[in-house]
Amino acid sequence: MAVELIPHELRARVLAEVHARPSASMDAPRRILHYAFMTDGEAAQRDREALAAFCTSLGLEGPGAGAKHHRVAFSGTLLRWESHSEFTTYSWEFGDASVTDAPAPQPFRPAVDGLMGVMRLVPQPGPLMVAADLHLLPAEALPKGPQGVFGDVHLAAATVEGGSATIATDFRTDAHGFVRILVVDNGMERTQAGAIVQRVLEVETYRTLTLLGLPEAQRIGPSVRKIETDLPLVMSAMERSDGLARNRELLDRITGLAAELESGAAAALFRFGATRAYSDLVRLRLGALEEKALAGTDSWSEFLDRRLQPAIRTCASMEERQANLSRKLTRAAQLLRTRIDIELESQNRDLLRAMNERARIQLRLQQTVEGLSAAAITYYISGLIFYVLRGLQEGGASAVDPYVGTAIAVPIVLALILLLVRRLRKRHMDEDEHETTRTKEEDRR
Repeated sequence: MAVELIPHELRARVLAEVHARPSASMDAPRRILHYAFMTDGEAAQRDREALAAFCTSLGLEGPGAGAKHHRVAFSGTLLRWESHSEFTTYSWEFGDASVTDAPAPQPFRPAVDGLMGVMRLVPQPGPLMVAADLHLLPAEALPKGPQGVFGDVHLAAATVEGGSATIATDFRTDAHGFVRILVVDNGMERTQAGAIVQRVLEVETYRTLTLLGLPEAQRIGPSVRKIETDLPLVMSAMERSDGLARNRELLDRITGLAAELESGAAAALFRFGATRAYSDLVRLRLGALEEKALAGTDSWSEFLDRRLQPAIRTCASMEERQANLSRKLTRAAQLLRTRIDIELESQNRDLLRAMNERARIQLRLQQTVEGLSAAAITYYISGLIFYVLRGLQEGGASAVDPYVGTAIAVPIVLALILLLVRRLRKRHMDEDEHETTRTKEEDRR
């Protein structure tokens, strides 16, 4: 009896990811219009639903819920749709027989404006970022080679995968906003052609997205430079600062600089991370092509390295500057907080000393008042005793002289009152000591 094992909830998704976005087999000639649109989660969902509705209207199967890629053919056109984390791509593939009646295919003929209307069949999912016009042609269709197609421009051209194909582009946009890419078939297999075309389009897409980090670095550059200028001034003021109010003012300035820095760093965090990831993908795709530059031209790797690396280094430098500034601001804030804490402790010590002095004076005053109070109470009790003795003498009930009796009673009364005051004081001290001990035990718990 087979044992049914409970799979992980993500197992099917992880296994399917290995087969995601497979390359399609193709042969020359082929014409591909490739678009990439920036989309967030909501826009990607709306786009998936719009594409599904479009396919349904043609009686074709659309992408399923949560699908990341879909392929559909209609009217001699093949559409490959892919949804990525922050962009969506549409690749419209045409066979030359479907777009021209010429006996032999011509590079980038017919003009792209006669083909780009297919993108209007579905709603635009987001802002357009990439538009590439790729033409896959057999070598015999290009007697003059790639230079005869692009003219006298700085061309990036190379043979790939052992000379089985030649790729060429000037990375410039034409009058319709497309970057023209030429792939020459020097004897490729159909699957090999599909893989090369896919990698070339990915290079064009990822190299464009890589450069999105540069405007972000340029945007936050003035703010970082301002913080780099202000921080030494604050540090210099810290050396001369004296007093709690001045240190608190400097701490407020440092906190403000730190908040401004962290706000810019948080806003650029994703973009700079994406720049690193896209640049790695460009490098990997170009490495998989195994380029060898044509005579008199640069390979794609050489061409892009000179243009992408300065932008990538700018983003990396900006990240490093932000990180260094963050560490310096943190240390400066800690120093100021330590200085403020020391000043507060000094003030508290002086305050406690003053409170102790006031308590000592109050205790002396209290002792003085207690002595005067004892004397006053003795006086009033002695007066009562005098009146009692005098009344007894006048009534004949006692022969004791009131003055003598009062004189004898005064020291006794005074001693009793002092003894009572001492006992009350001791009782209060015991109660205070007990309360202090109980509070310490509660604090320890």
